[in-house]
Amino acid sequence: MRARARIVAAIVGKDLRLFSRDRFYLFITVLGLVFFGGLFWLLPATVEATVPVGIHLPGAKQLVDDAADDAGDEGFAITAFDSAGALEDAVAEGEDVAAGLAFPDGFVASVIAGEPTTVELYVGAEVPEGLRPALAGAAREVAFAIAGDAPPVEVPEVEGMVLGIDRADDPLSLREQLRPLVVFIVLTMEMFALASLVAVELAQRTATALVTTPARVSDVLAAKAVLGTVLAFGQAVLIALVTGTLTHRPGLILTVLALGALLVTGIGLLAGSTGQDFVGVVFWSVLLFVPLAIPAFAVLFPGTPEWWVQVLPSYGLVETLVRTAGYDEGWAEAWPYLGALAAWCVGLFVVGTAVLGRRVART
Repeated sequence: MRARARIVAAIVGKDLRLFSRDRFYLFITVLGLVFFGGLFWLLPATVEATVPVGIHLPGAKQLVDDAADDAGDEGFAITAFDSAGALEDAVAEGEDVAAGLAFPDGFVASVIAGEPTTVELYVGAEVPEGLRPALAGAAREVAFAIAGDAPPVEVPEVEGMVLGIDRADDPLSLREQLRPLVVFIVLTMEMFALASLVAVELAQRTATALVTTPARVSDVLAAKAVLGTVLAFGQAVLIALVTGTLTHRPGLILTVLALGALLVTGIGLLAGSTGQDFVGVVFWSVLLFVPLAIPAFAVLFPGTPEWWVQVLPSYGLVETLVRTAGYDEGWAEAWPYLGALAAWCVGLFVVGTAVLGRRVART
């Protein structure tokens, strides 16, 4: 056993020396750590949870003030304007308010008298389409409030409407949303490096030469697995330190990073064994990278991902990072995702080592 361990260690040392001489991947690794680490801290760390809305309501200053006090709880920040023209200019510039409600002169008297009236809604080009009906509904609620009538529809409490976990009051900042993507990209950089190293050794028959020595095919496979896992895990831990990810439940974070390193190592062995040259390695690596990246990008969009996104290998990695670093959840909430990730790690690791073993034995 000790003899086998020494052989594996010798092969790992040889591979590390080869990797350190590859200036391209060494440069890309350092550049990626610096770039993504710096980008992470440049992203906004807070979320603007309110929408600035302007209101022009002649002769009802107290009503506007009362609406401004209540609007904060509804996600709106109310600003009063003295004229409809000033409100329209402010919405067009898009600096102070994103939308505006311009009530006509005599609006209060018309509503009290039960006469029909019209409210102008100004919306900036950047306001989402789904927010415009909400602003129109706000104008109708103002009319009901002035008339002293209750709205014709009573909306139930939010707790009775939301299915699943309600994250509306606890949104993630752009920095937190991109945290899993940064960690994932750093892991995949090591996947590309390992795939390139494996392909070069197969093309130059270095692996074949190794098995003519006391080293066995299993020793070569073990060395490549150890090398890929150590490199990927080391880079992931480094970027986690740079981005402050390890300040959130470090034991759980280190566990998911280790599983992520095993995942990309298995994929790197598979891509390197399949590609015949540099172009082939890039092709297979990108082909395998694209589906793995989907869960990391899905975090940027609201809502629950589709079922097919949730069955992708990297979904457990991304979801655990989001829940742990973003919402400070623990092992109890993360174990289903860790279990799925571990299953994918075992499967891809077995496939990657099996394909590499056949290539080494065949050559």
